[in-house]
Amino acid sequence: MELVTIAKPYANAVFAIAQQDKSHDDWKAVLEASATLVEDEQMQTYLDSPSATKEDKSNAIQSLVATVVNRKLHTKENEFLSLILANDRAAALPSILSLFEDRSNSFDDAKAFNVISAYKLTATEEKKIVKDLGEKYNTTVSIETTIDESLVGGLIIKLGDKVIDLSIKARTDELNLRLSTH
Repeated sequence: MELVTIAKPYANAVFAIAQQDKSHDDWKAVLEASATLVEDEQMQTYLDSPSATKEDKSNAIQSLVATVVNRKLHTKENEFLSLILANDRAAALPSILSLFEDRSNSFDDAKAFNVISAYKLTATEEKKIVKDLGEKYNTTVSIETTIDESLVGGLIIKLGDKVIDLSIKARTDELNLRLSTH
């Protein structure tokens, strides 16, 4: 079964709790921390280990997440992490985070874009991108930038499953494909 299919009910439940408690930021922090932890190679080895009980694994994840978010986890957050680990769904945590962010973005008027650039953007460039995206989508926009030097130049802008690829790498790949088919 695909991880997104597994993650959807969990993400929807967490989103409903966050809506009810007005705790979106807290949940996002917990989901980010737990998703990062389960993607760690050493943690993956521990979670896959038959010598550790599910309770030990749950306690370890809860303790590490609490340390990362720098606060004591709420009861519902601990119960959520216990449920995920008890059902062997730790691998779905990155997908749960992604779906939670998508739901939050679609519920909010604000949208959070991921901008991938070949180099570090200046503050002026970031402001221009925020302004242009805000005008295009008629909403408040925030961006998170990452650097991927393989792009050569240009940008890739992502919002959920929407991708705007303005990179030089995409242009050269497209040109190469056209030249190789003719």
